[in-house]
Amino acid sequence: MKKITPHLWFDKEAKEAVRFYASLFPDSKITNVTTLHDTPSGDADIVSFELAGQPFMAISAGPIFKFNPSVSFLVVCKSRDEVDRLWTKFSEGGSVLMELGEYPFSKHYGWVADKYGLSWQVILDDGHYKYKHKITPTLMFVGDVAGRAEEAMKFYASIFPDGKLGDIARYPAGMEPEKEGTVMHGAVVLAGQEIFAMDSAQEHKFNFNEAVSLMVNCKNQEEIDYFWRKLTKGGDPAAQQCGWLKDKFGVSWQVTSILMSEMLKNGTREQIDRVTKAFLPMKKFDIAQLKVAFEGGE
Repeated sequence: MKKITPHLWFDKEAKEAVRFYASLFPDSKITNVTTLHDTPSGDADIVSFELAGQPFMAISAGPIFKFNPSVSFLVVCKSRDEVDRLWTKFSEGGSVLMELGEYPFSKHYGWVADKYGLSWQVILDDGHYKYKHKITPTLMFVGDVAGRAEEAMKFYASIFPDGKLGDIARYPAGMEPEKEGTVMHGAVVLAGQEIFAMDSAQEHKFNFNEAVSLMVNCKNQEEIDYFWRKLTKGGDPAAQQCGWLKDKFGVSWQVTSILMSEMLKNGTREQIDRVTKAFLPMKKFDIAQLKVAFEGGE
């Protein structure tokens, strides 16, 4: 299992949206669907899936959070035809953020929010950058955190044992309101997962939220304690619930247990319900308590 898994929050459309996304990419499939009962949002479907061989998760958990361009997914395409095909599919019922066309950084690129509101950047691979993944999460630092993308990337790289900064392209002078030297485009690799980041000082009416989060899959309580301690430092305590947290930049993470994921995938209905009841009041997950619940103890 990869250390970091992107997680998408939908109102009721998780299964429908995942089927749509899986139809667009080769080597894509739904790997598991589990329904949680009696959550604050009622019944909630958790969908595990792969796009282009990369793991993702989604949940239908009510209309609490809405996707916005602060987190998007960059899709690297080998041909103009592939760019055009994906652009057509993503833009059906969606909204264009940057028109498909030629830009200084790409011969063929566009940015679109699909019919569910999720943002996609579609780019033709010109061979100048060696992308690690077909699909890469991209964080845009706006509002109060505009200008802090490099700080955030260094912070994340310091937390993951094999974290490292990649290339950073900076804004030159004369691109106001962008501040000279801030990040036009940067990369950080965390446990093998490349994540892109950028600053934008434009006037945006959105910020990071829980609609897109990054799940950290932990093998034991020691790992949960470590990542929880590091990622919550300076973050919003009010956002800490059910393994979720917001870091000091407002980015949402989930520090979760691989064992708990297996419980929810493979348990009986009664076991799943007991584990759900046990984890809902938790902030940081307690694996020992979850094991007791799974096994039927009090």
